[in-house]
Amino acid sequence: MSASRTQVCFAAWIAALTVGFYAFPQYSMYSWATIGLSAAAAVLVGVRLHRPDRRLPWYLLSAVLVSFTFGDTTYNVLTDYLHIANPFPSLADLFYLMVYPMLAGALLIFIRSRSGAGNRAALLDALVPTVGLGLLSWVFLIAPYVRDTDLGFVEKAVSSGYPLGDVLALAMLARLLTAGGRKPVALHVLVAGVGSLLITDVIYGLRQLEGTWQVGGPVDAGWVLFYTATALSALHPSMRRLTTGERLPQSLTGGRRLALMSIAALIAPAVLLIEDLNQGVTDAPMIATASSVMFLLVMARVAGLMQLQRENVARERTLRITGTDLVAASSVDQAGAALTNAVTSIVPTGEDHRWVMRGSDAEPNAVTGLMSTGRVRVADLPADVAAELEGFEWALYAEAVSAGRTRNGPLRHNQVYLAAGDEVLTAIEPSFEALMAQATMAVERINLTDEVNRRSSEDYFRALIQSASDVILIVGDDETIRYASPSALPVFGRTDLIGLPLARLIAGTDHAELRDLLDQVRNGRGPRDGVDLTAVSGEDLLLQVECTCRDLRDDPAVNGLVVTIRDVTERRRLETDLAHQAYHDALTGLANRALFQNRLENAASYAAERRHEVGVLFVDLDDFKEVNDSLGHAAGDQLLSVVGRRITDVVGPLATVARTGGDEFAVLIDRISDAGEAERVADRIVAALAESIEVTDATGAVHQIRGAASVGIATSADAAGISELLRRADVAMYGAKTEGKNTWQRYEDEMHDAMLHRLEMRSALNDAVAGGQMRLRYQPIIDLPTGEVAGLEALVRWQHPVRGLLGPNEFIELSEENGSVVAIGGWVLREALSTFAHWRRTEAGSHMRYVSVNVSARQFRTPGFVDEVRTVLAETGADPRWLLLEVTESLVLHDADQVWRDLGELRAMGVRIAIDDFGTGYSSLSYLSSMPVDVLKIDKSFIDDILHNPQQMALVETIVSLARTLELAVVAEGIELDGHRAALTAMGCSYGQGYLFSKPVTSDEFLEYLRTQDSAVAHH
Repeated sequence: MSASRTQVCFAAWIAALTVGFYAFPQYSMYSWATIGLSAAAAVLVGVRLHRPDRRLPWYLLSAVLVSFTFGDTTYNVLTDYLHIANPFPSLADLFYLMVYPMLAGALLIFIRSRSGAGNRAALLDALVPTVGLGLLSWVFLIAPYVRDTDLGFVEKAVSSGYPLGDVLALAMLARLLTAGGRKPVALHVLVAGVGSLLITDVIYGLRQLEGTWQVGGPVDAGWVLFYTATALSALHPSMRRLTTGERLPQSLTGGRRLALMSIAALIAPAVLLIEDLNQGVTDAPMIATASSVMFLLVMARVAGLMQLQRENVARERTLRITGTDLVAASSVDQAGAALTNAVTSIVPTGEDHRWVMRGSDAEPNAVTGLMSTGRVRVADLPADVAAELEGFEWALYAEAVSAGRTRNGPLRHNQVYLAAGDEVLTAIEPSFEALMAQATMAVERINLTDEVNRRSSEDYFRALIQSASDVILIVGDDETIRYASPSALPVFGRTDLIGLPLARLIAGTDHAELRDLLDQVRNGRGPRDGVDLTAVSGEDLLLQVECTCRDLRDDPAVNGLVVTIRDVTERRRLETDLAHQAYHDALTGLANRALFQNRLENAASYAAERRHEVGVLFVDLDDFKEVNDSLGHAAGDQLLSVVGRRITDVVGPLATVARTGGDEFAVLIDRISDAGEAERVADRIVAALAESIEVTDATGAVHQIRGAASVGIATSADAAGISELLRRADVAMYGAKTEGKNTWQRYEDEMHDAMLHRLEMRSALNDAVAGGQMRLRYQPIIDLPTGEVAGLEALVRWQHPVRGLLGPNEFIELSEENGSVVAIGGWVLREALSTFAHWRRTEAGSHMRYVSVNVSARQFRTPGFVDEVRTVLAETGADPRWLLLEVTESLVLHDADQVWRDLGELRAMGVRIAIDDFGTGYSSLSYLSSMPVDVLKIDKSFIDDILHNPQQMALVETIVSLARTLELAVVAEGIELDGHRAALTAMGCSYGQGYLFSKPVTSDEFLEYLRTQDSAVAHH
């Protein structure tokens, strides 16, 4: 039977026994004994099945379960058969108390098997919470028994033994958990079981103190979990890893462990405070002792961290010194000596270790320069190496293949081994790997140097020249060319260079630089590398070349200056292009954020020296997202390009214009001539962008849109530093948006407070729904010809804890920004449908047809929105035909395929769809005939002027007529006058809403309105 099937069968068996234990209390002694002995047997089965390296801890765990079961059985015999009322102390307590040393012994073996006994930091981290919980155990469990004058010495000792045993087991458990490394599944299951035992023991002790303990209660389930989890941990295949040594890297204490230790350290003062507030301090000696022990443990932990820091600093210093020595090494032997000294330095003083270096011939085609490191058992190494490392179990190794010792010699396979104690190896392994990487590079460098030296002969020199892509020239003292490599033809377009002055190949503008290059080399001031010059090819084309010169006049094979010329024309062009791309926006060609920041720093530095002002303007397009949503991103890019050109034309060539974000621009005025210059520039920008801009959407249709923008102004006169200047300009720009957009604002200190307020509002919105702060208001939708209430629209309000009731214009935009609109919209949908379904069951609301709910674009595009609507309808018992979802034009026109599929699915359910604020978008008439919608809601801005503006009246009539043709219902919003109502009724508009009928009201007020309206209609 497989391990997984064995676990399932055992769990099912225990579950059946547990049900029998609770269902048939008269047989509880037998079922309980069967549970315990089954678990003990399962542990032995797991040992036989998985064969761990060390079986003793598992045998101890099996003995723990048997002893616990014997204790329970003995207790049941004394009470049920011998009729002893409270057999304490008794033989059962002996079996119980034997559990704790055996459990602690098993956990201790696990600890030593996994991480050894020397992890001092983990031990200290485990002792701190153990001491704190031991203090709690003393105060609440042990002290009451010690102070009980009715108990004898034996009774007190036995009563105290249980919590002391729990503390002992807790110490071992905490030490096991803080050992580090990856925890196998069996360990997690075992920890759950032991934790269940400790918690259940505490509950049992408290119940005993209260005198409320009785067998067969829910607390017994905790011991069942202990039995079951212990057995399942033994049955899981990962139980073998609990007794297998594991490499545990050193690491700093994590945040959760620090939090646990901090809480534990506060237990003693908390107990002292509680006792002082109650009946006086009764456990002062024990509290003082616990506090002192925890203080000493913390100080020991700090001392360990300081020692670890000192060791790390020493190793880093060793690495730096070794790097220098390896760079200076000119032979492999010198590199090996430097490496040996370094290894000796990184091993802690006084720690025994062995260091072995060896080399052998490698395979002919092996890859050189690649290093591999790791940890290996000494017993697995070749016999000769294992003999040298005798006495150690583990060793660190590194190996790499390098060039041979001679020109045609075989490749060398270099290997090094460092054997030491396991903890020492864990501590120094990162430093060892770094040392080996440095050594490998040093050997490669030494071999490469030797190779270069071997190739210094004349024949090899000629071969290199013949195959080199760079032009190699030998120039005499008269600066004429005596030799030119074949690569001169593709570079200069000619081969007849011998006898020509070198200056003939270089443009006249760089002759002085060429002469300085040759003079420096001839005068013994060293070689010159990477001198950029302009060369002239045979076709009078200018090339960018990089020249290097060496003085080899003393070399008989050369007898001249060696000038190497490399054509870097394409590289320089590419570097220029990359530099431009790195500092300019790809769409508009303007400077990007990095270049703007650089120029601002330079301008600010220069302004500070000359004592004049620098101005920064932040420009952010208003409602740019609507353009992208309605017309597509291609139209948005056209708009951004035109905006960039207009801003550049306005500010002139002396100012820097940058695109710093999606629809954000920045202007740098590096010298302000008078106090109002920045404001005048901002005013011109606002005016220029307010003029209409022609863009083309994806269908080829042309649209006239406005690039209105909000501009923020800040100058260096009132800002300390560049960061403060940029922050103020940003704050001012948001201030301009707050003032209604399409304007500019200069930074004022009050704006900062407004920005903080905006951030606070955004943060508070995240908790608004959960905190029950959202409210609904309802506005009736009237059947205009009859005057009856056809439906209602649910409008959300925010009951802010400080500012009171807020309208949607004060928080909806913020909720869109931080995403809380999704939660708010979900709440509105659920609350509105629940309320409407309730009203439909009343006499006053039974005739209403639907409730209208607004859905934001972000909420609609959230995955699972359609399923959410379906769920809410089912939960509230609402008919889908009662729900009208209002969406914006931009949502229907953007991502049309997916959005229209979702709208179609909603309509198939019976839900109706309305386009809110119809006519305010850029274009929708071409799509209207195929849109999956049922209702058009005409925006209030169209209704306001229909009585005085014939064009507006004609436009509304056109919309109503078009909707009637397409069989769409029309709702006019913002009806405030009887004239509006009459005109709309005359043109055939069926429905309307507005203050003429009712402002948005609470649910109670709306019910009252319905009753009043029904009476008025009936009377009429």
